[in-house]
Amino acid sequence: MRTQVGIVGAGPAGLMLSHLLHLGGVESVIVENRSREYVERRVRAGVLEQGTVDLLVATGVGQRLKRQGLVHHGIELCFARRRHRINFDELTNGRTITIYGQNEVVKDLTDSRLASGGQIFFEASNVRVWDFDGPRPRITFVQGDKEHEIVCDFIAGCDGFHGVCRKSIPQGALTIYEQTYPFAWLGILARTPPSANEIIYCHHERGFALHSMRSPELSRLYLQCAPDEDLANWPDERIWEELKARSQTDETWELRPGPILQKGITEMRSFVAEPMRYGSLFLAGDAAHIVPATGAKGLNLAMADVAVLARAFNEYYRTGRHDLLDRYSEVCLRRVWKVQRFSWWMTSMLHRFDSDTAFDRRRRLAELEYVVSSRAASQALAENYVGFPFE
Repeated sequence: MRTQVGIVGAGPAGLMLSHLLHLGGVESVIVENRSREYVERRVRAGVLEQGTVDLLVATGVGQRLKRQGLVHHGIELCFARRRHRINFDELTNGRTITIYGQNEVVKDLTDSRLASGGQIFFEASNVRVWDFDGPRPRITFVQGDKEHEIVCDFIAGCDGFHGVCRKSIPQGALTIYEQTYPFAWLGILARTPPSANEIIYCHHERGFALHSMRSPELSRLYLQCAPDEDLANWPDERIWEELKARSQTDETWELRPGPILQKGITEMRSFVAEPMRYGSLFLAGDAAHIVPATGAKGLNLAMADVAVLARAFNEYYRTGRHDLLDRYSEVCLRRVWKVQRFSWWMTSMLHRFDSDTAFDRRRRLAELEYVVSSRAASQALAENYVGFPFE
């Protein structure tokens, strides 16, 4: 099989890249090791930056997003038994965020690619990438009992942190920057209306808590926990009790418990691989970088990557110029490190660390007070949270 761009991974990054290439008249084929049902059901991120929403709508895959997405004009910070709203409208000239699950984005993009004749090989096993340091890159895989080979001009590694693409780059060719945080998140999906109209970030002496949502009927909530936490120690009743304790304020507010549909532990880490290209292999999304979930940036950063990469590929096939391809890693990494800084800052400000001294605890509260009392500090948070325009 022959195509122009071979894409490994049918998550948001791989699907959006294929969609953007199709709009530019460039052929691509996607290879995914999971089933279509799996990738469309897995619950991941759900906060879309303004730039991500604009990209989906502008490229014709935002119809359902516009109908069902929950537009939020701010977030709340809760600490010292008080809640403080960060007003995005006022601080960012009307830019917002939209709550719309990553799995829904995947559904929309998959439907669009298949409807327009795009090729996606789901349930591909033994996926390998070859010869990406030469003129004839290849992707090989097995589907069912048949072996397949895709010969292409370029390979886009959109296969996530644990995928094969980054691991196939020769040792020593990448510089790895990594930080692991000494805590994790216990996340639940509950069939209950959200307890607030906007996302609430809670800093508490017992640990961080987050109140979010996926729809008017589904709540997504998190509790800071140990990295090696055993879910068996967290029956539903304990989860709701802890969420209530970490979210209580002196104001009238009521947590809405409900049936818990899913539970899971999310590790907290920062990771960057530089450069995001080796030969004809380009890394995008989680294959190249991971951010702690506190800043709600993972999916959005992946979309920013592929917007840059698609423009570079389209320019190459239209004019033969490769200067945008040569600058891909440089351009993306500028945004990546800004996002890493913001995600680290949000994580450090809102969580409790076992190594904290009394000084650390008081300093953190003072920082939170400064953020909510200073327009400049609130604006910095708001601008980063809604996201800067895509380059």
